[in-house]
Amino acid sequence: MTTYHPRRAARVLLVDAGGRVLLFEGSDPARPAHRYWFTPGGGLHPEETPAEGAARELAEETGLRLAPAELGDPVRAETIEFPFDGVWYRQEQEFFLVRVPGWAVDTAGFDEIERASVHGHRWWTAAELAASTERYYPADLPDLLTRALGAGSVPAGNGSLPC
Repeated sequence: MTTYHPRRAARVLLVDAGGRVLLFEGSDPARPAHRYWFTPGGGLHPEETPAEGAARELAEETGLRLAPAELGDPVRAETIEFPFDGVWYRQEQEFFLVRVPGWAVDTAGFDEIERASVHGHRWWTAAELAASTERYYPADLPDLLTRALGAGSVPAGNGSLPC
């Protein structure tokens, strides 16, 4: 029986003028060969709202500083389950859509775990993601991106990350 650690998180679909979303390439320290792409964001501090956490994480991971109010409403909320560094998490997370003309990513704010487990970043179109054999999260990211850019709102989901 798996014991899940509860976690709240906020993630950002950071999209440039070309409609490309920023993703980081990472790996699980407990499974270094398990590589994947993921959106900026992360765990919330106990007192943070999702918008506050998303703004903080965006600044730490990309150097882009925005006020939480500038993020608007979340475009998706979901609960996921996944392992990281030998621990299983059940994470409630919200995604925010942020559009920028362009952005030079600055990872100087990475913490120790991020410096050890993040190997690079890249801007992806939904079509590139859909055609790729690379692993990325969430697994329906091309659809999420297309719908968020087109409608600004995506229904809540519930699922597990493939390991």
